[in-house]
Amino acid sequence: MKLYKFLLILLLSVFLKSNSQEILTKDKAINLALDHNYGIKIANNKTEIAKNNASLYNTKYLPTISASTGINYGNNYSDNTLQNGTIISTDNAEQNNYNASIALKYTLFDGFGRLYNYKRLKESHQISELDVRGIIENTILNVFTKYFEIARLTQNEITLKQSLEISKQRLKRVSYSFEYGQNTKLEVLNAEVDVNNDSISYINIKRQLANAKRDLNLILGTDITATFNVETNVLFLENLLLDDILNESILNNVNILKAESNIALGNYDIKINNAGWFPTINLNSSYGFTNFNNDITYLYDQQKSKNISAGLSLSWNIFDSGTTKTRVQNAKISLENLSILREELIQELKRNVLNAWEIYQNNLFIFNAEETNLNTNKRNFERSQEFYKLGQITSIQFRQAQVNLLNAENNFNKAKFEAKIAEIILLQLSGKLLYISF
Repeated sequence: MKLYKFLLILLLSVFLKSNSQEILTKDKAINLALDHNYGIKIANNKTEIAKNNASLYNTKYLPTISASTGINYGNNYSDNTLQNGTIISTDNAEQNNYNASIALKYTLFDGFGRLYNYKRLKESHQISELDVRGIIENTILNVFTKYFEIARLTQNEITLKQSLEISKQRLKRVSYSFEYGQNTKLEVLNAEVDVNNDSISYINIKRQLANAKRDLNLILGTDITATFNVETNVLFLENLLLDDILNESILNNVNILKAESNIALGNYDIKINNAGWFPTINLNSSYGFTNFNNDITYLYDQQKSKNISAGLSLSWNIFDSGTTKTRVQNAKISLENLSILREELIQELKRNVLNAWEIYQNNLFIFNAEETNLNTNKRNFERSQEFYKLGQITSIQFRQAQVNLLNAENNFNKAKFEAKIAEIILLQLSGKLLYISF
């Protein structure tokens, strides 16, 4: 008796505290995940790298300009003997000079290689954005999975609390009846066991709920210890049609879009390798000057020079032992493989959509069946409760009706949220997950 009273007081205090927690709506949960999820942050940074790589600065479309400068000092000692034996000595002959130059190099034509490389980098940036979208979709699916698990546990917690209160009232009733000699000690003991079992179940559901909230906090990228309540209402989308979902999945599914981008990359690879058949034309230009300052031992006191140069150069690898031909052939084979992979992905997607649709329809049927079952068990429990008060059924029969109602409510909650998750998976496959409000 003391044990279950202590448990009831403890659970009541926890329940009152939980009622004051903030409501975390579905929209707010999604926004938190988009802003703080670690996987999304990393994917966004990778997209920034791809964006930088696709910049004009990384395509060799701009010229290269280099500059150099220098200063030198010399001090020479020399002895020079003429043919007649005269020795001419030079001591401490100083000379210093400084110079500077600037050069420009630019490729005028490279067989269109850099053009298609630039387009390839743009397409790679597009693929990185699709990667981010895929991570966002998976994150949203994980958020909803954890969110609805919390909602299910929340409703189960409420159900267990109500069941615990019923068991408590039943224990009081049989205890009073025992004191007046209207039943046996066995009924009291059975009622105490049921109260203790319901208390343990309630504590376990509280623990599961706390763990589920920590799991969701990790996905959201927020403080692991943050507490909140969630919305438990669920609305199903209307007018979902299998043919529409199939058609939209082919057009919008992120994996299909990535496959199409990879095919575009394969086409660019062929054109980039074809550039090896063409010549390369480069422009070179430079300007520089040099200045020498000499002491009296030199013929010239000062020497200055300036030079400007410009020119075009053409290089053409007429025969490269078949390397270019091999690269082009391999690029064409790789493109064919990418096309085959796309067809395989389309077939896998159709299978996944059909499987997900069947699961969704089955879950909706189970949801409706469990709703009917719940209503039946509610009516059965209400009648059993009336009969129990009138003494027309035993305590054990009343307990069975109570357990049946508890199981029906838990099964209904499970079916409801499983059906909603199945619906969200369908939306993800169709590529519409990011555009639906929940």
